[in-house]
Amino acid sequence: MGGNESATPGAVHFDTIGQIAITVGDLAKAKDFYQNTLGMKFLFDAGSMAFFQCGEIRFMIGASEQPRPRGGTILYFKVWDIQGTHAALKEQGVEFQQAPHLVAKMPGHDLWMAFLKDPDGNTLGMMSEVPRA
Repeated sequence: MGGNESATPGAVHFDTIGQIAITVGDLAKAKDFYQNTLGMKFLFDAGSMAFFQCGEIRFMIGASEQPRPRGGTILYFKVWDIQGTHAALKEQGVEFQQAPHLVAKMPGHDLWMAFLKDPDGNTLGMMSEVPRA
């Protein structure tokens, strides 16, 4: 049983994301966007894939020649200053679907979100937990 003989039924707990991957049409364009526009730390290339470090999660983009549905997965990135980040990205020509807006008043902070598109039409979310003054 691969060294997990003592596991009991129902003992599986997926609680940490190790990597997130999305498919892109133009690897060079997407790599430039994630590395230079969004400021992700580039790790390495592997064939038609590029890998980045995003906090504790590895993020992979991979090119595909096959047509694919768009927009099914949304990645949410935490940002400290959602208004400032929104303004900086708009100055770089990033297309936003929705400007920063209040989503919920939580105990001790307000949850704000904004949504943008990458060069392949994938939706990305920005989220910010703004402390109340």
